[in-house]
Amino acid sequence: MKIGFIGLGNMATAMIGGMIKQEIVGAKDILGSAKTEQSVKKAEAAFHITGCKDNAEVAGQADILFLAVKPQMYPDVIGHIKDAVKPETIVVSIAPGKTIAWLTELFGKEVKLVRCMPNTPALVGEGCTGVCKAENVTDAEMEQVLSLLNSFGKAYIVPEKLMDTVVGVSGSSPAYVFMFIEAMADAAVMDGMPRTQAYEFAAQSVLGSAKMVLETGMHPGVLKDMVCSPAGTTIEAVRVLEKSGFRSAVIEAQKACVEKAKGV
Repeated sequence: MKIGFIGLGNMATAMIGGMIKQEIVGAKDILGSAKTEQSVKKAEAAFHITGCKDNAEVAGQADILFLAVKPQMYPDVIGHIKDAVKPETIVVSIAPGKTIAWLTELFGKEVKLVRCMPNTPALVGEGCTGVCKAENVTDAEMEQVLSLLNSFGKAYIVPEKLMDTVVGVSGSSPAYVFMFIEAMADAAVMDGMPRTQAYEFAAQSVLGSAKMVLETGMHPGVLKDMVCSPAGTTIEAVRVLEKSGFRSAVIEAQKACVEKAKGV
């Protein structure tokens, strides 16, 4: 099985790295192209994949083809490769806001299409990816795609109507979490902790808290209550966060993100 990538940026290389590391596919069976020769050579050197100078060359050989370019580049890229894509090839889009119907119209023919929205923690093997498929993609074909996506984190099937929601809750949310970690570290620095150590404390606390949610299956509110002793330090901090509209700010930011995704 040949896996093709058009676009070899951070997200694509994170995906490639995961696939190779988990031995889902061998490096010799991955080929890719990019806008610049430098990007192709960098991916070749890092992963020993086959670099191609032309997008159509990748599209013509791939059994599963990932379109890992910016959304605004899709019309030009698809226009160039649509005649090269084989009828049996599964085309996987990672573009936010671009529906299966929109992609089908660009191809001008029936194509086996899958939409997915990975996020940057894929770079460390902890990605979260929402996935949906066109009706002509079989369950067996979807399983093939999922095995690739699960190689760099967790992939979850969602209805297409929720793909914009996925952008808000996982695709873009690492940025919110990074801001939270940075803010906690800033506060620790104000109280005298060295910057490097402050980042380690804040990041490890976020990592551990997320792991508690996933591994215990307990409601986040219950876990929060477990930390909040009567008249204690934590409930005082929670009071200030609530007074400052912490949860409302997160909700409003995420809603704005989803609305933006719908209009991309």
